[in-house]
Amino acid sequence: MVKLTIDGQPVEVEDGTTVYNAAKELEIEIPTLCYSDYLEPYAGCRLCTVKIEDGNGGYLATSCSLEATDGMAVVTDDEDVRHARKMVLELLLAKCPTVETLQELGAEYGIDKSRFEPPPKPEPEGEEDEGVIEAKEDRCILCGLCTRICEQRVEAYAISMAERGGDSFVTPPYEQPSPDCIACGACASICPTGSAKVYDRFNREIIHPELTLASNSAVRFATKQAVPNVPTVHHEDCIHFHQMENGDGLDACRICEEACPKECIDLDSEDELVEAEVGAIIVATGFETFDPTPIKEYGYGRLPNVITSLEFELMCRADGMTEGNVYMENGEKPGSIAIIHCVGSRDRNYHTYCSRVCCMYSLKFAHLIKEKSEADVFQFYIDMRSPGKDYEEFYDRLLEEGVIFVRGRGAEVTDIAERPEEDGKLIVQCEDTLVGSFRRIPVDMVVLSVALSPAADADATRRVFSIGCGGEGFFKERHPKLAPVSTTTDGVFISGACQGPKDIPDSVAQGSAAAAQALSLIDRGKVEIEPITASIDEDVCSGCKLCISLCPYTAIEFDEEKEISVVNTVLCKGCGTCAGACPSGAANQRHFKDKQLLSQIEGVLA
Repeated sequence: MVKLTIDGQPVEVEDGTTVYNAAKELEIEIPTLCYSDYLEPYAGCRLCTVKIEDGNGGYLATSCSLEATDGMAVVTDDEDVRHARKMVLELLLAKCPTVETLQELGAEYGIDKSRFEPPPKPEPEGEEDEGVIEAKEDRCILCGLCTRICEQRVEAYAISMAERGGDSFVTPPYEQPSPDCIACGACASICPTGSAKVYDRFNREIIHPELTLASNSAVRFATKQAVPNVPTVHHEDCIHFHQMENGDGLDACRICEEACPKECIDLDSEDELVEAEVGAIIVATGFETFDPTPIKEYGYGRLPNVITSLEFELMCRADGMTEGNVYMENGEKPGSIAIIHCVGSRDRNYHTYCSRVCCMYSLKFAHLIKEKSEADVFQFYIDMRSPGKDYEEFYDRLLEEGVIFVRGRGAEVTDIAERPEEDGKLIVQCEDTLVGSFRRIPVDMVVLSVALSPAADADATRRVFSIGCGGEGFFKERHPKLAPVSTTTDGVFISGACQGPKDIPDSVAQGSAAAAQALSLIDRGKVEIEPITASIDEDVCSGCKLCISLCPYTAIEFDEEKEISVVNTVLCKGCGTCAGACPSGAANQRHFKDKQLLSQIEGVLA
């Protein structure tokens, strides 16, 4: 351990600790624009200058790169230190006078304007008839954070410092876009002045599926209302996993592991199978939103500003990337928006069923648009289905707000203009069945109200729990009216949209019902089993295992020691499938053996 004093306050730190970090232990703030806890010290900005007293008037040094030593006396704020920092700030302001961070620091040190002349700008390029081409605004203070994080953490080496002294600048190799850049956005996220930015090669200001040009943080919350409300590491956005898979196994980044004070993150952990004994199971695996990409006529993924309802919902969130504002890809607000209902539902080519929620969330979108902007809203619908409490009143309210309803499914979305007013617009083509005419309506943005689809792993899930599936892939209840949350397997209940498309009130009600059923089963302590179950005659069974493959309830197992099939009477429902298929006649149903049936027949005939 090392003992030193900072501004007269004693502090004890570990060997190798820098003066800057020692000051942080005492909650003494030292300004810096080039330091990061997760990068090697660089001392590029010189703002962290402090005085080290040595009995001869002391000397100035950068605290972020100077290791603390035993008996060291440090002064972080006196006339000499402030004079040095003021000189550094004036030099930086001369180079980058518009950087807000430098202006704020300058104000703290009483700097209104730098005394130094700005460095000469490069000569503008371009021909005279094109007019003067202004040089790009210089916001780079050469702190080195971007290059260091690219080298030390991302391990991409896509950018570096070029030239020397006042001619230095940050650039990719040969001043050309580097193929080693993985577009992770680390350089932009750490840049203190906003000089490093992520640009889109299509000149988009926003990408609707992501709501930002910079890569989304790999560690994030699913939603603000998520339960449990904890963040997760998203594999597809993580620099570490990207470099492990595509960078020759590079062990990159791991900043999240170092930053977590509770050591909750382990990027080397693997999925584990955990077995647990439970008294009841509630299956609530939910749904997936329909991917409209196969519907080519709507242009999703091909035309700009054609987005799904989920992407629009995320954009409208007040805590989202756009703070609840609706933007087009060019960063402007739309003047007109079309909302197309039943995309993927009520369609023989995709899903024939109604998704139930599309009409109402489309109406909600229209209300939000009218609330946030003056944009015109067009609703393209087949039939307006609003059967819930106060739903029809909400529909009437939107009519009063000026939302335009067009009765007719949108046939096609195109960007091919036929009239001057359609230039630069998306054109929704449809047949308006109320007026009996074909219409072309130009809009700035199209929202596709996509269907609710069964989860992709629904079939695998239902096999695990031995529950049924309907033709569309949703789980099947035991009885649609008398047992809407029960399944054919005792102790297994279903809840929510995994049973079929439904809105939030219905999902909450069904979830409460499933929880009550599960609790009543557990509280009972004992359960009644079917009196009529299958049995295996051990003397006759040949061990062919045919009954095991045919049992719909996975109630039959194979005894390796006896080499015969064994029935689990708790799982068996007495359907008789095994008894009918057994080639040796070893499988029978209790109370339905041949002798019992013959005796019943004789009794009837007697």
